Amino acid sequence: MCECATAKLTTTPQFEKKFTLAQFFDEHWENYAQNPKHFIKPEQYKAVNAIRLCRTDALGKDIYACKDCGDTFEIRHNCKNRFCPTCSWKDTLKWGERMQKSLLAVPHRHVVMTLPHSLNPLVMRNQKELTNALLEISANLMTNHLLKSLGLKAGVIAVLHTFGEKKNLHLHVHMIVSWGGESVNDGTLKSLENPYINYNQLKEVFKNKYLKRIRKVYYKNELNHRFENEMVFEKFMEKLDNHKWILHLEPPMKIPTQVITYIGRYSKRACISEYKITDIDGEYISFRHKDYKEKNAQGKIVEKILKLHYNEFFPLLLQHVPIPYFRLVRYYGAYNSRSKINKKYLFINQNQEIEPEILNDTILCKSCDGEMIYTQTEVNRRNENWVVYKKLELLNRKNKSLKIAG
Repeated sequence: MCECATAKLTTTPQFEKKFTLAQFFDEHWENYAQNPKHFIKPEQYKAVNAIRLCRTDALGKDIYACKDCGDTFEIRHNCKNRFCPTCSWKDTLKWGERMQKSLLAVPHRHVVMTLPHSLNPLVMRNQKELTNALLEISANLMTNHLLKSLGLKAGVIAVLHTFGEKKNLHLHVHMIVSWGGESVNDGTLKSLENPYINYNQLKEVFKNKYLKRIRKVYYKNELNHRFENEMVFEKFMEKLDNHKWILHLEPPMKIPTQVITYIGRYSKRACISEYKITDIDGEYISFRHKDYKEKNAQGKIVEKILKLHYNEFFPLLLQHVPIPYFRLVRYYGAYNSRSKINKKYLFINQNQEIEPEILNDTILCKSCDGEMIYTQTEVNRRNENWVVYKKLELLNRKNKSLKIAG
């Protein structure tokens, strides 16, 4: 089973956030970058810089004022980098809110498909090609299975993850799979009452299709590899064929919003949650992780602390920075943007009494509980403080002005 297949989303963090990644990067990044353990890619530099600047004055801030008592409140801008743990949580909640309005009124399943760790070096040398293959093969396997065996147009939302609990390389894809769909015969919406699926057959097809894709790329001379010859390559492929591949299926959930909550943490979740950082002590950082191989007397998974020097921690973390323009969340079958879903079959339209949870972005005054109203945005331009007003006028502190184009 995938290491993170049974984790659940909670709106209130269980632990208090005492440390930040930015703090650790600020203290040790320059030293590490002078003599890195591995080559630092441009997107990795960009991610680190974004995390260090996130919610600082360098990115600017919005000023709010209480309409009742006049007290002001500042919100510093976030970096919006996909790798930033500060930004990812709210993005996850917003994504979940959007998805609740787009799911079919059928049960859904959480499915996880994982690559053997022996494939890690090859995938990382061919990151775009082979991670694309993992997403496509996994999702199409589920949609084709339901279409060919049951005649149903199912929908899949797939999310790529590259990390395990210890931030080791652990390549797998989480999927929300509609356990039912629109019938190709009569166009009606049908749910699958029986959760049974031929697990071994599905796993075998997943393995065979992925190995076939690797062979295709290899024999087209498009695979970046270190095999001495074809014989060595085929021996490697034979070992993979005999390896135990992992496919995990959760029981169907009848209410799609439950599935969204369940898998929501995987959509835009950063590699590490800052709530799991337990200590920063000089050159060392410690964080909590679950050991799925060990359980306590009550049968619960044991949680442990891992302590790492920054020379170990930084390369471990940075290997999970997504490659530029790579879509980590993708939609297939009925949930593909090109697919036309009959709106009357959406869960939100068949259950009018159930209102989707709406994120409340209203800011209340700490002094009088009055509503805080946006007044202005302050940004830094060439070491000068500028104020951007809602009237689209840009004025600096010296009363110079610059009209915004458009």
